Amino acid sequence: MDSNFVDYVKIMVRSGHGGTGSRHFRREKFAPKGGPDGGDGGRGGHIILRGNKQMWTLLHLKYRKHIIAEYGGSGGASRSTGKDGEDIILDVPLGTIAKDAETGEVLFEINTDGEMVIIAKGGRGGLGNTNFKSSTMQTPRFAQPGEDFHEGWKILELKILADVGLVGFPNAGKSTLLSIVSAAKPEIADYPFTTLVPNLGIVAYRDNQSFVMADIPGIIEGAHEGKGLGLRFLRHIERNSILLFLIPADSNNHYNEYQILLNELQQFNPDLLDKQRIVAISKSDLLDKDLMNDISKEMKEIPHIFFSSISGSGIVELKDLIWKSLNS
Repeated sequence: MDSNFVDYVKIMVRSGHGGTGSRHFRREKFAPKGGPDGGDGGRGGHIILRGNKQMWTLLHLKYRKHIIAEYGGSGGASRSTGKDGEDIILDVPLGTIAKDAETGEVLFEINTDGEMVIIAKGGRGGLGNTNFKSSTMQTPRFAQPGEDFHEGWKILELKILADVGLVGFPNAGKSTLLSIVSAAKPEIADYPFTTLVPNLGIVAYRDNQSFVMADIPGIIEGAHEGKGLGLRFLRHIERNSILLFLIPADSNNHYNEYQILLNELQQFNPDLLDKQRIVAISKSDLLDKDLMNDISKEMKEIPHIFFSSISGSGIVELKDLIWKSLNS
């Protein structure tokens, strides 16, 4: 199993300490007792997160636990300002959420390419003694120290940004559908929990248009309580525009299966029920017209569509329905 998909990392970030202000006095041949000319200290380096649409995983940060920025340089003579500490920029996928590890507070989200947000602010440089000269204090012999660095453990979580999220029990045919309609190559086998990481596929549509489909690992009853693969994968569904419920044709009770899936989403986050929903009956090559009619009656007027990834029947109609829903 490919474990390159990492959607959770905990990192310790420490920004740079601000540089110390200078207490220097001007000393020249014809001005042996010149006034204060100490410059300010430089700013400590920031640690910054930057959105990168080319990235899909936090794998590159998994083993980089401690991230420490450079200190600001000290101020110098002739009012020269110390060098700013170099910033550290960490590229992250779109959909990355930064949290405080101790409180769990959400600090910010990165949702656009090139968006930059400081996660640990560098300390300001201290003022040099030239700033404290006044009519009552001609020779200030002090300067400010630099501001302290910011340090702490942060959690980065990734929520996949996709147009369509596939929702269904393990072995409902989600990976097979994704492999048929896109160039994605998810692992496929006839047992539960084949999909251990979310797979993304770009689905080509008419006139060179496309949309992104995400195969989320299968939900089982009790996922919202952390059973099975649990909450770790349910959070990815929060970002999808449309939820495509896949129910296999050989299910014992199609309507009941749909209700169980719906309940799991509602228990996790009631707002998920506000999203557009499409119900698709997979593996419909197993059905004849009479069985399709029976399932349609069983679904109790819930809008649904039949398709088969094996025979290809209904795939075009399914893509049309998804496109229409995305652009409605």
